[in-house]
Amino acid sequence: MKLKSILSAAFVATLLWSCGNDKAEKLTTQEEPKVETAFNFNVEEFADIKILRYQIPGWEKLTLKEQKLVYYLTQAGLAGRDIMWDQNYRHNLKIRKALENVYTNYKGDKTADNWLAFETYLKRVWFSNGIHHHYSNDKLKPEFSQDYLKEIMSATNTILAREAFDVIFNDQDAKKVNQAKGVDNVLESAVNFYGPNVTNADVESFYKKMKSPDPKKPLSYGLNSQLVKEDGVLKERVYKSGGLYGSAIDQIVKWLELAQGVAENEAQGNAIGLLIKYYKTGDLQTWDDYNVAWTAATAGNVDYINSFIEVYNDPLGYRGSYETIVQINDFDMSQKMAVLSENAQWFEDNSPLMKEHKKENVVGVTYKVVNVAGEAGDASPSTPIGVNLPNANWIRAAVGSKSVSLGNIIHAYNNAGSTGRLKEFVNDDQEYELEEKYGQLADKLHTALHEVIGHASGQLNPGVGETKETLKNYASTLEEGRADLVGLYYLYNPKLQELGLVDDWKSVGMAAYDGYIRNGLMSQLIRLNLGDDVEEAHMRNRQWVSAWVFEKGQADNVIEKITRDGKTYFNINDYDKLHDLFGQLLRETQRIKSEGDYKAVEDLVEGYGVKVDLAIHAEVLERNKQFTSPPYSGFVNPVLVPETNDAGEITAINVTQPESFDGQMLFYSKNYNFLPEEN
Repeated sequence: MKLKSILSAAFVATLLWSCGNDKAEKLTTQEEPKVETAFNFNVEEFADIKILRYQIPGWEKLTLKEQKLVYYLTQAGLAGRDIMWDQNYRHNLKIRKALENVYTNYKGDKTADNWLAFETYLKRVWFSNGIHHHYSNDKLKPEFSQDYLKEIMSATNTILAREAFDVIFNDQDAKKVNQAKGVDNVLESAVNFYGPNVTNADVESFYKKMKSPDPKKPLSYGLNSQLVKEDGVLKERVYKSGGLYGSAIDQIVKWLELAQGVAENEAQGNAIGLLIKYYKTGDLQTWDDYNVAWTAATAGNVDYINSFIEVYNDPLGYRGSYETIVQINDFDMSQKMAVLSENAQWFEDNSPLMKEHKKENVVGVTYKVVNVAGEAGDASPSTPIGVNLPNANWIRAAVGSKSVSLGNIIHAYNNAGSTGRLKEFVNDDQEYELEEKYGQLADKLHTALHEVIGHASGQLNPGVGETKETLKNYASTLEEGRADLVGLYYLYNPKLQELGLVDDWKSVGMAAYDGYIRNGLMSQLIRLNLGDDVEEAHMRNRQWVSAWVFEKGQADNVIEKITRDGKTYFNINDYDKLHDLFGQLLRETQRIKSEGDYKAVEDLVEGYGVKVDLAIHAEVLERNKQFTSPPYSGFVNPVLVPETNDAGEITAINVTQPESFDGQMLFYSKNYNFLPEEN
C-alpha cells in the first residue's frame, strides 16, 4: 500500500494532507525555512504537471559493493518499465513508439501551435505511462487534430495501426479504471488486466473456484496474470519467464542475479533469490515465501520494492501493477521515528476498535525514512511518498510489515517553490498560523501513523475472505480511509507528546484536522472537471471521511460551513468532538473490513465519497484560477553511471542528473525497450 504524492510543493500541505503526505525533512515542532541550495529541483512544467529532480543523500557513504547493489536493482527496475505501459492499456506501446518517432524525426515548424500541442500531449503520455491521466484515469485529450497528426506522421514515415490511431481521438476506452456504481467495472475499464468481453461476473466466478492449500494463508490469486477468454473459456496468462512479459522479465532476472551476488547479508540475498524464482515460475506460493523473507530482512543500508504489487489499477483489486523503488536507509531519521513501531501494540490496545477486531499481538512492524535512488513502473514519474508492504493480510498479522517514508522525495517537494493557495482556502488567521507552524510535522506524523499503525491495525473475523473478495471494488478506498482514520485518531492525542514526538500535541492535532477537512471537503476538488464524480480511491476516502464527520457533527455544530464574501470555508468549532467522530468512523470501517460487509461499504462510499456538491466545486475551480502552479508533480530519476576497468569490472558509480524530461523518456524507450508491441 502506498501514499501517492501528486502535487507541486506549493499545495502539498493543503491538498495532500489526507494521504499522509510527509513534507518536513527534519523532525521538529517549528516551521522550518526553505533550505537554500544551489541544486535546481525544477525541470519543467506543462499542462497540469510539474517535473522535478531529487538528490540521493548518503550516496558517497555507501561502499562500492553497496553502490553496485543499488545500481543493479535500479537496472532491474527499469528493465520492466514497459510492462507498466502495457498493463495500463493495450495500445500504449504502439502509440508511444509512433509519437516518439515523430518527436525525434520531424523537421517542420516546431513553433506552430499544433506542434506545441503535440509536444505537450506526448509529455503527458510519458508522465502517465500511457494515454490515460495518471490520477483521474480519464483519457488524455489532444489539442491538435487528426489531420495534423496524420500530416506529421507522414512527414516522418511513422506508421500506427488504425485502431490505435483512432483511439487517441475517439470516445472508446475513455476510462482506464472505471469504479462507477451500476456498471460492469471490468468491462468498462480500459486497463489491460483483462481480455475483451471479460466481465465482473467472470472474474468473481473464476477466482471463487480457487482454493488456497492453507486457508489461513490465502494466496494472492490473480496478482501476476492477465485474465482472458479463449473460445469462451477463461484463462490466465501468467507474467513470468516464458510467459506474458517474459522478454522483459528475463532482463529483470539478469539484473536481480547480479544484485544477489552483492547482497549485504544472507537474509537479503535469500529474499532476492526467492524473487528471482518467482519471476521465473510465476508461482504465487513462491511470492508469499519471498514476501515473508523480504519482510524479515531488515538489516543493511539498501532495500527495494520490486514486482507486481499495488492493485489500485484493477477495478476489482486482484491484479498488481509493476513497480520498483530502490532506497537507501536514512539511519538518523529512522531512529527518531522508530518510537512509533516500538509502541505499535499500545496504539492497537488503545484504539476505539471492537475488542474482537484488535490484534492481540502486533508483530514485525518496522518504519524507516529512506532516500530513493531510482524508481520505475507505477512508481515513476508520479511517485509515492510512503509505502507499507506486503499487502497480504496474513503475512502482516503473522510476520509483520515494512513501512517507509521517502525522505528525499519529500525534501524535493519542499524546495521546489510555493504559491498562496493555502491562504485562499483557510478560514482565518488562526487556521493559517497553525498550518504554517505545525503543518509539516502533522503531515510527517500522519504519514507514519497511517503506514505503521494504520495498515498494521485490526484483523479479519475468522472465516471472512480477503478484502478484495468481500468488499470488491470498494476495498482499496476503505483500506486507505481506515488507515487515514487511525492516523487522525492518534494525531490529536497526548501520547505523541509523551513519546517525545511533539511539544504541543493539541496544536499539532488541530492543524492536522483543519488540513484534512479543508482538503476533503474543498481543495482536492481542483483535480476534477466540473460535474465529474470522485472515482480515484484516495480522493474518495478523503471525501467520505470528511463528509461523514461533517454530517454526523451537524447537530453539535462540530464543523461549521461558513460563507463570506461569496466564498465557502469550513471551520472546526469542537476538535474534541471531531476526534470522537473520527474514532466512531474508525470503529465502523474496521467492522466493515473485519466482517466483509459489502452493503455497508457501498453505502458509505457511494453515500459520502462519490458525488460532489456542484456549487462548491464550481466555486473552488473559480478560486483556483488565480494560481498558475500545476497541481500535479513527478520526477525524473538521477542517472547512475558506472566506471569500469580494462577487465570490465565496475570500479566506481557516479550520480548524474538528467537535463530534461524528454531526454530521459527517450533514453528509457531506447535502452529499456524489451517488450514487443503485441503481448
